[in-house]
Amino acid sequence: MIPTFTRSYEAAAAIAGHLIVAFADPANASTVTPATSSTDALIGTADSMGADLGGMCDVHRGGVSEVRLGGPVQAGDPITADANAKGIAATASAATTVRIIGYAEAPGVADDIIQYFAAPGLLHQG
Repeated sequence: MIPTFTRSYEAAAAIAGHLIVAFADPANASTVTPATSSTDALIGTADSMGADLGGMCDVHRGGVSEVRLGGPVQAGDPITADANAKGIAATASAATTVRIIGYAEAPGVADDIIQYFAAPGLLHQG
């Protein structure tokens, strides 16, 4: 296992393992929920156990971790969230900003669990 930086957050909704999580209400709390878009306040991925509503969710925030995919990615692709909190290749279209959780360490297709290097950031297309 490759060491990661993991932090626990209260789950504002049930979260399945290896899904991308975001802050549920960033202005008022630091609870987490499954991400629903590439513009959510993405912070990392739930560990393999996930969490029940109101439980504590261990979120991988740094290092090399795992994400369940929602579509095809290639090694090196930046990863963002789809509507189901799964990882997809991130692209920014004109005048948009997309949040990413990091970069794929391996290729994969929908429902594969792959490793990714956690490097949260933004992609912007002017």
